Amino acid sequence: MDGEHYFSARPVSDERRRSLHVVLQGEPFELQTAAGTFSPERLDAGTAVLLNRVPPPASSGALLDLGCGWGPIAIAMARRSPEAEVWAVDVNERARTLAAENARIAGVQIRTSSPEDIPATLRFATIWSNPPVRIGKAALHELLEAWLPRLAPGGSAWLVIAKHLGGDSLQSWLQERFPEFEVRRAATDRGYRVLTCRRR
Repeated sequence: MDGEHYFSARPVSDERRRSLHVVLQGEPFELQTAAGTFSPERLDAGTAVLLNRVPPPASSGALLDLGCGWGPIAIAMARRSPEAEVWAVDVNERARTLAAENARIAGVQIRTSSPEDIPATLRFATIWSNPPVRIGKAALHELLEAWLPRLAPGGSAWLVIAKHLGGDSLQSWLQERFPEFEVRRAATDRGYRVLTCRRR
């Protein structure tokens, strides 16, 4: 991408759209991806692990897909909890556009937003995320410090991260940084850790 990253706010690379066959919750879809977004060639392995391992999200309230990319996690949340309000958040403008289009293809409703446009008072019953570890450890910690405190009482966040990219050290950091949360490793699958943080 000529120095451009999937976490660029406004990708300038050629969009190069493609149609991608994806199975979500056992149902096949032909969704749209594009260059300049996260994992445009396939459903990312970490995302697949997360979706296979998480329990159903809260059935009502606000749900958050943090770093939504082209939308598979947000779509899965909306399919499993159709009465909830699903927010798909990403800094990448192109990703947000794709997520909105793909939600329409999948027949679900989500709300796409840049991080700064989320209402400051909004609290989330469930957060699912395949967080952007490539932004670096300090930036990742800053991201989680901004969003995990926005869990509602009793709410839970589910994060997937590759072991070789710091899954175990992230668990230790979460336990130290957020004593108000119960932090545990919920699953290990294909070299990925699924971590959960539940507000006590």
